[in-house]
Amino acid sequence: MNAKNPWPAHPHSLRDWQLARLRTYLRDTVLPFSAHYGRMFAQERIDPAALRSPEDLRRIPFTTKSDFLPGHEGADPVRDFVLTPDRKVLARRFSSIAKALLHGRAAVAEGFEREFRPLLLTSTTGRSSEPVPFLYTAHDIENLKLGGARLYEVCAAKRELRMLNMFPFAPHLAFWIAHYGGAEFGAFVLGTGGGKTMGTDGNLRLIKKIKPDVLIGMPTFVYHLLTQAVAEGFALPNLQKIVLGGEKAPSGMRRKLRALAAQLGAKQIDVIRTYGFTEAKLAWAECPFAEDAGSAGYHVHPDLALIEIVDPKTGEPRGEGEPGEIVCTPLAARGSVVLRYRTGDCIDGGLFHEPCPYCGRRVPRLVGEISRNSEVREMNLGKLKGTLVDFNHLEHVLDNAEHIGTWQLELRKQHDDPLDLDELILHVAKSDMTDDDHLRVTIDARFASETEIHPNRIEFHTEEEMRRLQGVGTLLKEQRVVDHRPKAQAAQEAGRL
Repeated sequence: MNAKNPWPAHPHSLRDWQLARLRTYLRDTVLPFSAHYGRMFAQERIDPAALRSPEDLRRIPFTTKSDFLPGHEGADPVRDFVLTPDRKVLARRFSSIAKALLHGRAAVAEGFEREFRPLLLTSTTGRSSEPVPFLYTAHDIENLKLGGARLYEVCAAKRELRMLNMFPFAPHLAFWIAHYGGAEFGAFVLGTGGGKTMGTDGNLRLIKKIKPDVLIGMPTFVYHLLTQAVAEGFALPNLQKIVLGGEKAPSGMRRKLRALAAQLGAKQIDVIRTYGFTEAKLAWAECPFAEDAGSAGYHVHPDLALIEIVDPKTGEPRGEGEPGEIVCTPLAARGSVVLRYRTGDCIDGGLFHEPCPYCGRRVPRLVGEISRNSEVREMNLGKLKGTLVDFNHLEHVLDNAEHIGTWQLELRKQHDDPLDLDELILHVAKSDMTDDDHLRVTIDARFASETEIHPNRIEFHTEEEMRRLQGVGTLLKEQRVVDHRPKAQAAQEAGRL
């Protein structure tokens, strides 16, 4: 076992260690206090002590977003996922009795408070379903600090670097893990609240004053900010890293950010992606890598989460290095807890356990591009009714296209008639002075060769107009794909409430 880390290095030993940790966690923490999983394990007749192999995990049914939907007769399933301790059960714990004898009842009560009383709430964004709140206790916040500090370490941060955290100031995991992780790591991290709090001008004023070495934020907002900084003649020669989260950042977007940083005078820049989600209460980072070398994947904390990869259609487990859907089971959470949570995120590489080729860390790594199942949408295009369009792929096509700065894909009904055909409109802000007609032909041809569909219209906009379309400074996440078809729009509006 590694002297620095509590987990063993060998993959087989690591999985055995994680399963032992899971058995204890289920027995002592989850099942006594989780209404949802208490019922589930009783109904399925699952004995936590019998979970001895990865195959045994399959006895635990998956948890999905649909499990959080409102129930009948006013039932609130979200509450059923919150660990609610029964003081009688807690009192029966031998360790609690022993502690009371040694330190008194007040110390025991304080320990229970830290472990189980909710102190912080984050929430899903509600893009594909109703927003779901997740509660954190003091115990969870300590995990958030630990996981966040490790994230800074993987990004090869240094304490003397000055950083701007430009994630939105909201009940949003990205902001809080950057905040708590930076405090635990011991670096200067100034939270701006992103565009919605200070606006583009406010963030630019802070950049000019602080002269940060590291920018942390969502790809679309960082792109808009740096584009404006170039337009205003800023110089940022000490900028070393751009750390991205909250939305996908394909190679084309990273290339554009590197080019903008170079125009601002940055000599060498690391553009690093992170991956996290509300239900895990964690995020993971890549090692810094040269674009031509390729990413080694997101470095997972094996003491805090057990990761599986499954077939997105059948739910069957995938092997080492095989693509599939990411499934997560936290191993030390309190507050809101999920088990075998299907993220809806598919990775085209898979889960790897050999040491990272860049940093040498022996932790599981999620390798490859991540896409969302919910971004495969059904469209009625011409004679092709019910055509499935993968907007994950369209995003890569557009981010990797030359002469396109930023963009938005809009789905509408022709003539605004709910019974008419669907149409796809591409809004574009150019990155240079390329002729509109020439670029329109180039984009249309690229769409056809990559996706076998054509946009109905391609409309060009200024950067300022595109910021308004995407909701920069007004929305929690900038909108790069919007669905204005009647049913989809109603669902989006419901998700914002």
